[in-house]
Amino acid sequence: MSQLDWIILIITLVAIIAYGLYKSRTSKNLEGYFLSNRNMPWYLVLLSIMGTQASAITFLSAPGQAFTDGMRFVQYYFGLPLAMVVLCITFVPLFGKLKIFTAYEFLEERFDVKTRAFTSFLFLLSRGLSTGISIYAPSIILSSLMGWDIFFTNIIMGGLLIIYTVSGGAKAVAYTQRLQLIIIFAAMFFAGYMIVQLLPQEIGFIDALTISGSNDKMNIITTGFTEDGYNWKDKYNIISGVIGGFFLALSYFGTDQSQVGRYLTAKNITESRVGLLMNGLVKVPMQFFILLIGVLLFAFYQFKPQPIFFNPVQQEKLLQSSKKDSAIILQQQFEKINNQKEIALKNYTTNKEQTKQAIHELNASGEVIKANYKKLFKTANIQGDDNDTNYIFLRFVIDYLPKGLIGLLIAIIFLAAWGSIAAALNSLAACTMIDFHKRFRKKESQDIDETKQAIKDYRYSKLYTLLWGVFCIIVAETVVGMGSLIEAVNVLGSLFYGVILGIFLVGFYMKKIKANAVFIAAIIGEIAVIALFILDKNGTIGLGFLWLNVVGALLVMLLSVLIQKITK
Repeated sequence: MSQLDWIILIITLVAIIAYGLYKSRTSKNLEGYFLSNRNMPWYLVLLSIMGTQASAITFLSAPGQAFTDGMRFVQYYFGLPLAMVVLCITFVPLFGKLKIFTAYEFLEERFDVKTRAFTSFLFLLSRGLSTGISIYAPSIILSSLMGWDIFFTNIIMGGLLIIYTVSGGAKAVAYTQRLQLIIIFAAMFFAGYMIVQLLPQEIGFIDALTISGSNDKMNIITTGFTEDGYNWKDKYNIISGVIGGFFLALSYFGTDQSQVGRYLTAKNITESRVGLLMNGLVKVPMQFFILLIGVLLFAFYQFKPQPIFFNPVQQEKLLQSSKKDSAIILQQQFEKINNQKEIALKNYTTNKEQTKQAIHELNASGEVIKANYKKLFKTANIQGDDNDTNYIFLRFVIDYLPKGLIGLLIAIIFLAAWGSIAAALNSLAACTMIDFHKRFRKKESQDIDETKQAIKDYRYSKLYTLLWGVFCIIVAETVVGMGSLIEAVNVLGSLFYGVILGIFLVGFYMKKIKANAVFIAAIIGEIAVIALFILDKNGTIGLGFLWLNVVGALLVMLLSVLIQKITK
């Protein structure tokens, strides 16, 4: 990066952090630190919810996901608007009436303490692991820019995040996310505009979509049906998106403290509802646009030389390994494909159909060469990520955008990471403090001053935020090579969200079910979901990960009824 880019990057990051810490001045107690004293308007609730979702993974990995697999990932969000309606009718009024800190306090009132503790533990495990992956995402940027080892980059990035989150609490998260999202969307729109502008003069926006569409990248709606019937293994289609996506969104926004904690900060129930409903309206178009950038990038790299591998740091390691000669041969073959595409595309305006067919065939040949190239990383025993999906958009930014804008775009990816991870760390600390520390500690003397106790709890909350930050850094060190990060995070969540949702649905709608029945059902359900996932990974069964949310929720509900009848 140029000196100007570094200046813009540093100034943007420092300004946003300073603004967040300035706005985060609040009472030094649990309600101030975790819930911003419950005084946030709906638009700040909305921006906080969106900012918690829209991590660096969204802006780094989603364009790469569309570049490699097309637009069909957008179907994953189709169940979200319906989930927002259900939440506003059922979850929000109950949480608001109880004046709770965490969603899991409700479970003790409805069932018992062990059900509350078990559900909170499942959340802590799933969110802690997911946040570790989120820390890894911005570390990719620093690692690529500076040539640093990813291990030390994770420590630096995680350390900065811990300082930011421990200092500010929920209010810093909410206020900085407002500025972050404004800058993020402005920069992403400009990035999309620049992709189209950098295309050849005779190629416009529609032509770019047509070229990508002829290579199966505009697959916005897919049914999942084949000649042999419905393909349960298909991860993204309209059926799994609406049904599985509904269950996942209902669990994420209704039972995941990182999101519940966002709308518990609202002034009242109405503000919470408006924030959630607006999120349901905005999220799908937002994700569609981010994926569309990946589709435009695919068209862009038909006219510009496409790298055989988008991660330059890993590529350099390969070229210095024992497989150097094989790598060079494959690179030369891939360059020939690029040259042939350039020649074929000269005839695009005069013979579009024939050109699109030729490009499709050349891309198919190029994918074979790229697959063989990626295999070399394993045969050469090169440590690090051998999947370059998460680097595609970043490589375009660094190679083609003008000076100044590169620094701004990288800054907004950092900001997106900090906003979502700070919210996650805040929620992890809240659950640890409320559901475990305060619930199970020995009773304090009745004579203790309330103000002193509040300050003591506030300090413990900061300590737990620090400890969870360290845990997430350790997780980040283990996730190298996971492939598409946006997919990895959602797969991980699906292992736990269905069971957690099932417990809450039993609590809300099945009044005759008692604590022991739902507790046993939840344990069996979680074991079953993990077993299904392992069987799917081994190829024994074929089940897309979105269905794990449906299976987990329904299993808990059905088993609860069965166990209740057996045990009376």
